[in-house]
Amino acid sequence: MIMSKAQNKQIKLGAFLMQTGHHIAGWRHPDADAEASFSFQHYADLAKRAEAAKFDAVFLADSVGVRQSDNAALFRSARSFHFEPLTLLSGLAAVTEKIGVIGTASTSFNEPYTLARQFASLDQLSNGRAGWNLVTSSSGEEAKNYGLETHYAHQTRYQRAQEFHDVVTNLWNSWDDDAYVGDKEAGIYTKPNSLRSLHHRGEFFSVAGPLNVARSSQGHPVVVQAGASEAGRSLAAATAEVIFVAHQTLEEGQRFYKDIKNRVAAFGRNPDHTLIMPGAFPVIGESRAHAQEKFEQLQNLIHPEVGLALVSSLLGIDLTGVDVDSPLPAIPETEGAKSRRQLLVDLAGREQLSIRDLYLKIAGARGHWQLVGTANDIADQLQHWFESNAADGFNIMAPWLPGGLIEFIEHVLPELRRRGLFRTEYSGSTLREHLGLPIPAVHSSRKLQGAVA
Repeated sequence: MIMSKAQNKQIKLGAFLMQTGHHIAGWRHPDADAEASFSFQHYADLAKRAEAAKFDAVFLADSVGVRQSDNAALFRSARSFHFEPLTLLSGLAAVTEKIGVIGTASTSFNEPYTLARQFASLDQLSNGRAGWNLVTSSSGEEAKNYGLETHYAHQTRYQRAQEFHDVVTNLWNSWDDDAYVGDKEAGIYTKPNSLRSLHHRGEFFSVAGPLNVARSSQGHPVVVQAGASEAGRSLAAATAEVIFVAHQTLEEGQRFYKDIKNRVAAFGRNPDHTLIMPGAFPVIGESRAHAQEKFEQLQNLIHPEVGLALVSSLLGIDLTGVDVDSPLPAIPETEGAKSRRQLLVDLAGREQLSIRDLYLKIAGARGHWQLVGTANDIADQLQHWFESNAADGFNIMAPWLPGGLIEFIEHVLPELRRRGLFRTEYSGSTLREHLGLPIPAVHSSRKLQGAVA
């Protein structure tokens, strides 16, 4: 057994909930809930299980379009239906009490005031448990749903995202923490001079403010980011409190961890207040052979059309008609997601993979870290990454749902707890308390003189 890093340092865990599970053929697993994509009860049951297991948060990804690069594959995949995250998380907040609720919302196809108001409302409704996963959308299908023939250029997306973040976080600071008075006798509802306007005019947005939602018990939602390109790293270092990322090897994880922590410090921020949580896709068996058998069961359910479409989507090009048993052709630069494209190109080159080999390699975790073994094996690997400065925690990506998450809770968590690496009870009630993050101070800005709401 590997010795623990520090007595007061524990692994952070998110439960990444994706419809029927993260394996591209997970919906075909005999025990998967094939109707999960339109079942609130499915998500409610998962959130309650994750809360009972003391996870830090549940997390929902999102895209605002149906990817139609391969229509044949589209009808063989369970990825086309999914709830809008804020609507679903509001429902989950009502049936849970402690666990954080983190949702994805794009800076490419939203307005800062609307998004700031929605997430601030979720933060209030959940009593300080909300988190915003800030992303820049990457697919052309999404752009066409918002009046654009072509997507924004990659660099433009990140410039827009930086300004978007700044507007949103300043709107979240519209009111002082002690703004509410509620003095019926004096007739004063909010403290005079407790409100500040924004009057923002930038390259992409013009927003007057202030926001008409008060700050929550955790100040404002936790800001999460998931980009790993050069532009993504710069944005994350400047803004993120949690970073979700995909890595294949310990060495990749360590390089990213060191780079981000140094960049965060260069921005004058505390590196301990930016947590790095790679995705981890666990397949758990009673023995290593049993785990591999379970994994192969899923792999055998992948239709070649679906596998090829998955690679096409992550690379940002259409590979329809290409021989799947041929090597990956030269992949041109696109305006799509840079970091995931590079991860796949590097993986195919490093391991000399055909296109079929590549889609089999990524069908489970889409480029995230894949772990197949016993509960003890998986606990060992999570601990090793954690103690080797490759991760502060992990976003757990169950292969199929609900069974994959249940197996992690029942078999891996007890082993992590035995090693003192994961909590047995929550010590607080807000997402920031779970993650060990400070309440952000209200930024100083011009106040509305004598403002009373």
